[in-house]
Amino acid sequence: MSAAVLSGLHATEAHRFPVFRVRDLAGSSFKHEHLPAILDDGRQRGFFEVHAENYMGAGGPPHRALEAVRRDHPISLHGVCMSIGGPEPLDRTHLARFRALVERYEPALVSEHLAWSTHQTTYFNDLLPLPYTDATLGRVCDHVNQVQDAIRRPLLLENPSTYLSFSESTMAETEFIRRIAEHTGCGLLLDINNVFVSATNHRFSALDYLSDFPLDRVGEIHLAGHAEQTDDEGDLLLIDSHDGPVADAVWKLYELIIARCGPIPTVIEWDSNIPGWPVLRAEAAAAQAILDRYKRDTRDAAA
Repeated sequence: MSAAVLSGLHATEAHRFPVFRVRDLAGSSFKHEHLPAILDDGRQRGFFEVHAENYMGAGGPPHRALEAVRRDHPISLHGVCMSIGGPEPLDRTHLARFRALVERYEPALVSEHLAWSTHQTTYFNDLLPLPYTDATLGRVCDHVNQVQDAIRRPLLLENPSTYLSFSESTMAETEFIRRIAEHTGCGLLLDINNVFVSATNHRFSALDYLSDFPLDRVGEIHLAGHAEQTDDEGDLLLIDSHDGPVADAVWKLYELIIARCGPIPTVIEWDSNIPGWPVLRAEAAAAQAILDRYKRDTRDAAA
């Protein structure tokens, strides 16, 4: 499903908030400490992404802040705890709260991770990898379909950043993701920083990965910073930390994708060591400049 179609879908007929398109826009993570500066800036061209789990209470300051932003801007709702790749049934209460947020805020985009984070009554504060097998594929597809049935729209599924692989995997990550999209009709969220992190850690080519990725299914892109560490053998290990600016190598990969696919809604993620709003706004502006350049190039070519 194209980015244009995905960005135009809405969950309900009656809109409490304005309807905005995000097809050609860049945005950033919304952090509550930035709210006064964002409101001082007034209506902006971009959009904001929020983590669903931060707004699953019934009301209070989190919702008042999000409502203030949503009145003037589109939002992207990003889930981090659905555990779509987990071996157990989805948490019905969590899914119901997720659905309620979609209905309440009418986000332009809705996404979750290809990962698992729960086991029985234990909840992990991590997005954990899974083996790429037919059995896992069937389970993930069932879970994606359950989410899409609940929210009544396509879900965007995000590719993971990984630090280990499974010997029992029978297919490449790109094939696994492609088959999920084919079986469920879901869209994809391409996190280019995740690709770069995994490629470095597992020593494969990020360009080869992107060449095999089902780019026609991508409805949103993530960009973020990462941290450099070393493993027990002294080799470089990248951590998907979201605590700094986007690396030059990730910007280059991003521009290659936009040159190939045209503008795709893009979010700058920054989740720790949060800088002042002007820093995050500038990162989003850099992504917007790339989107605008290739939107213009595409328009010129069509003419």
